[in-house]
Amino acid sequence: MSVSTREADLFEGARGRLEAIAYRLLGSAGDAEDAVQETFLRWHAADRTLIGTPEAWLTKVLTNLCLNQLTSARARRETYVGQWLPEPVLAGDPMLGPAETAQQRESVSLAMLVLMERLSPNERAVYVLREAFGYSHRDIAQILDIGESNCQQIYRRARQHIGVSRSRTEVDAAAARKIAEEFLAAALSGDTEPLVRLLTDGAVSVADGGGVIPARKIPVVGAAAIARYVRNMFRPTDAKRAFVGDDLAFYATVVNGDPAVLVEAGDRVYGLFCLEVGHAGIAAIHLQVAPAKLATLAREWAATGPHVPLATSW
Repeated sequence: MSVSTREADLFEGARGRLEAIAYRLLGSAGDAEDAVQETFLRWHAADRTLIGTPEAWLTKVLTNLCLNQLTSARARRETYVGQWLPEPVLAGDPMLGPAETAQQRESVSLAMLVLMERLSPNERAVYVLREAFGYSHRDIAQILDIGESNCQQIYRRARQHIGVSRSRTEVDAAAARKIAEEFLAAALSGDTEPLVRLLTDGAVSVADGGGVIPARKIPVVGAAAIARYVRNMFRPTDAKRAFVGDDLAFYATVVNGDPAVLVEAGDRVYGLFCLEVGHAGIAAIHLQVAPAKLATLAREWAATGPHVPLATSW
């Protein structure tokens, strides 16, 4: 069934919201784009004269596609090599969705996306639709084909499973750049003390290499241990130069609402240090070096350039 211009425009008007829902549900920009494209194909094939409320229909189709993906993703992550982290998204990307409230901004932080991995697919769907998009329990129940009271119970369980996260401090662009500059200067100093001063005592560092790029397979915990780990990571050796090269550039940016240091090696985005900031300092470092998880971000980074580096040597 062909799609009229009005129907195509209607879908395009909903695309940003659908991508934002899918990204929060899946933790992957690439998978979110695929889910939205599949939703469009189903919209194209449907008898749209029978669809009374297109927004509700599209949200229902998308959510159920994501639920199917989440079920298979849980099985894949049991055999994932090393630590799994969500796919990062640059500030300003429509996929980050609504950001008017603190809850909406928190729902797309890397820390929250990691916490949501604790949830069952249904719990994650209810939590995302309720917290980030303000859907009523009645509407969510209709999307998921469950009872409204059951939806409320699932929501309560989801909140309990997530628990109380670390105290995250929101920062503006100027503050984010300053934090990135301080972190990079400390990392390049060759000394652990400047890093220890930036980190909270209970800080955690997690790295995701996707089984492709060498990355620590277990989290590093504690300011002193992380400082040694980061110092050694930024200490150039012949082996590192052979693997990464000498043509490095480091940039300040903002990813998923948090300060970040982006590393370019030659003409490609090699890695990303995303810094979760608490009241007492940097509470977590999420290091993403898996090439597949940097592909979408790299395209956005290239499209928004040129960028001025903080440093061009290590």
